[in-house]
Order: sequence, then C-alpha cells, then structure tokens
Amino acid sequence: MSAPECVILIGLPGAGKSTFFRQRFPDYTHVSKDAFPRSARDKQARQDAALRAALGAGRSAIVDNTNVTHAERAAIIAIARELGARVIGYYIQATTREAVARNARREGHARVPKVAIFTCAKKLVVPALVEGFDELHILRADGNGGFV
Repeated sequence: MSAPECVILIGLPGAGKSTFFRQRFPDYTHVSKDAFPRSARDKQARQDAALRAALGAGRSAIVDNTNVTHAERAAIIAIARELGARVIGYYIQATTREAVARNARREGHARVPKVAIFTCAKKLVVPALVEGFDELHILRADGNGGFV
C-alpha cells in the first residue's frame, strides 16, 4: 500500500482553490476550516484532528485553506510527515483584482469580505520546496474554468 498524500492548497480567497480541489481531487478527504460552523471554537485544532484522522487511516487528504504563511504550512507538513504522508503543494496564483472579481461571483457564506483578500495578500509568502514539500506546483486559473 502506498503512502497517503497530503495536498496543501495555497492562495488568496477567491483564487480558485476549492474549484481546483473539486476538479482534481474529488476522492481525497477534504479538510477545511470553512467546513466548520462559523461559531465553532478552535478551528485549527479541529482541522488538525481531521487531517490526522484521514492520514492516520491511510486516506489521502487535501487542506483547502489560504495557507499563506510559512507557519501555517509548516504545521500541516509536520502532521503529514509524522503520519508518513507525501506532501504536495499547489499554489494558485491570483492578483487581488482577480480574487476580488471571482469572489464577487460567489453567493451567501461563500463570499468573503474584500478585506480578507487584501489581508491575505499582505501576509502571503510564496511557498518553496525547501519548506518540506515533496512536490510543489504553481498554477493560475485560465479564465475558462480550468488551470494552467
């Protein structure tokens, strides 16, 4: 049996991370703080527990949050390594203008405040292989619902 994979999506809100997940990894366990109720306490601990449960059971998982800082990614990578998973990163590049435009097409709770996009953009550290990824891919939305 091969090692499970831990896929980490990285990018601004509205960059297309969730769309990419649905297209490319529908069979992976989806781990996201957005899956918890807005009022949920300690979403980080809940996310870590969900990731540990999936990888510990030998299932591949995808962490679908912004993951814009090195520290956020390092915590996920540490859990994945502890459980023997391969770590694959996908950085979905988007300008703030592109992210705001995509976000504007969302409805209800899926739409985030514009300030969240700009706040993430200020904190964004472009990921690098040396962080502990086995693979790191850089993508952009192609404007037609796909990615290049």
